[in-house]
Amino acid sequence: MAIEVAKVVLNHVQDASGLEERIQAEQFKADEVVAVIGKTEGNGGVNDFTRLLADQAFRAALAKHGKRSAEAIRSVPMVWSGGCDGVLTPHATVFARNGKQGPASKPRLVIGTALSPKILPEDIGRPAMVEKVAEGVRAAMREAGIDKAADVHYVQTKTALLTIEAVRDAARRGHSVACEVHDSMGVSNGTTALGIGVALGEISMPKAEQICKDLSLYSSVASCSSGVELDAAQIVLLGNKAGAGGRYRIGHSVMKDALDIDGIYAAITNAGLSLPSRPRADDLQGRLVNCFIKCEADQRGELRGRRQIMLDDSDVHHHRHSKAAVGGVAAAAIGDPAVFVSVDAMHQGPQGGGPVIAIVDVGE
Repeated sequence: MAIEVAKVVLNHVQDASGLEERIQAEQFKADEVVAVIGKTEGNGGVNDFTRLLADQAFRAALAKHGKRSAEAIRSVPMVWSGGCDGVLTPHATVFARNGKQGPASKPRLVIGTALSPKILPEDIGRPAMVEKVAEGVRAAMREAGIDKAADVHYVQTKTALLTIEAVRDAARRGHSVACEVHDSMGVSNGTTALGIGVALGEISMPKAEQICKDLSLYSSVASCSSGVELDAAQIVLLGNKAGAGGRYRIGHSVMKDALDIDGIYAAITNAGLSLPSRPRADDLQGRLVNCFIKCEADQRGELRGRRQIMLDDSDVHHHRHSKAAVGGVAAAAIGDPAVFVSVDAMHQGPQGGGPVIAIVDVGE
C-alpha cells in the first residue's frame, strides 16, 4: 500500500487540529495512520512532558475519527522530540498507508516499524543495547519490504533513558549503569545510533570502550531520541522501494557542520527533486514535505576555524545553542520554520554535523 505524508502545525502543546483537518479533508483516514514524528515546545530534557501531552492529543484524535481499538492506537509509533529553540515551529509529520497508486516501476516511499527487545537500565551505553537495537532495525526493514540497506534513508527511534527508579531497579538486581541519569539521554541516543549503523552495515559492531567515545563511528541515516515513556527501542524506518506506489520519495545526506546548507539541499536532491547548482527555498516549489535533521555542538569547540563558546556557556545548555543555530540554517534553506531539528546527535553523522533526511512529493 502507498504512503501518504502530511506536515501539520501544533498551535498549542495539545493541539491535534491539523491532524483532524487532514482526516476530514480525506487525505487519509484515521485508521490508516501508521506513524507520527513531531517537535514539541518543551525544554527537550528528561522532564519534558510536552512530548506526552502531544502524544495523548494525537492518539485521542485517532480514536475520535477512527474505529481502531485503544490497544491498536497505543501501538502506533509516535516519536516526539522536545524543544523548539530559536525559530523552530512545533509541528508533526504524519504518515499513513492507503490505496493510492503511483508508477509501479519507480521507487517510492515505504515505512516499516518495529519494537526492539526490552532494553534494561544496565544495557544503556553498552553492547547489549547496540545488539538489541540492531535486531529491531532488521525487523523494521523486513516489515517495510526493503532488502537492501542502501534503500534505507531514515531510521527514527525513540528509546529508553535512565531515571532514578531505573537505576535503583538495576542495583536491586545486582547491576550497575553506564552513566548518570542526566547523561543518559545522549548516551541512549548514541548507543541506538550505533545499533542502526551495525544493522545497516555502515559500521562493524563496536567494542564497549568505543560506545559514546569514538566519534568516528556514526550512521548517516540515524535520528535518535529518548524519553521516560519507553523501555524498548521504538523504530520507524523509511526508505524507497520499487512498486510501492504513491507520490513520495525519500533521500538523505549529511551536514558536515552547523553551517552546511549544501548538505540540506543534497538530501533534497537525493530524494529526487532537481535543483539548480546554487538553490534557494523558492526552487523547492512547495514539493518538499519536510526535512529531518540531527545536530550537536562540535566537541572540539570550533566551527570552520572559529572559536565557539556554546560548550562553555553556564546559562544556556549547548543543546539549545546548536538546535537554534541549525534550525535557523534549515528554516532559511527550505523557507519554513516548521522543520524537524533534534540534538543529542552522538554517533549520528560526523562530529559537529549530522544526518539530513528529506521527503519530497515527486508530483506523479
